[in-house]
Amino acid sequence: MSVKRRDLVRYLEQNGFVLLREGKKHFIYQKDDKAIPVKRHRVFDRITANEICKQAGLVPQLRFVQISLFR
Repeated sequence: MSVKRRDLVRYLEQNGFVLLREGKKHFIYQKDDKAIPVKRHRVFDRITANEICKQAGLVPQLRFVQISLFR
C-alpha cells in the first residue's frame, strides 16, 4: 500500500507544520522546534509515511495504516 506525498504533506500542514525550506532531496517542514524532512518522492510506502508521522509527533491517519481483516 502506498501513500502520495501530497496527502502526507496536507496532513502535516493541517496539523500546523509549515514549509521551512526546500533542499535538493528533501522538503523540510517545521512546527515550533520540530523539523521534519520529507523526501521528494511522489509516493511513499506506508511504513515510511508512518515513521514521518511519528517523527512529527502525530498519529498516522487510517489510510497510512495497513488494515488486515484476514488474520
